[in-house]
Amino acid sequence: MEHVTYILECADGTYYTGWTNRLAQRIEAHNLGKGAKYTRSRIPVRLLAYWPFNSKSEAMRWEWQLKRLSRIQKEHEIQKQNQT
Repeated sequence: MEHVTYILECADGTYYTGWTNRLAQRIEAHNLGKGAKYTRSRIPVRLLAYWPFNSKSEAMRWEWQLKRLSRIQKEHEIQKQNQT
């Protein structure tokens, strides 16, 4: 099973970072208002980037690290990921 850390752009322009093992279903849940509390009032959301990992702990660690970054630093990570 693949674990994924992801960054979404919300309708208000803010970013949301999370992790899942079912990316498509998780984005759908966010857009149906059934995802995280943060995104419920900020739909629709759009996937900006994601990072696959072999373990839940790796995905959660990267999520935690991303959440500590500034918006500019997150944009840099998004750009780097989308170039691969």
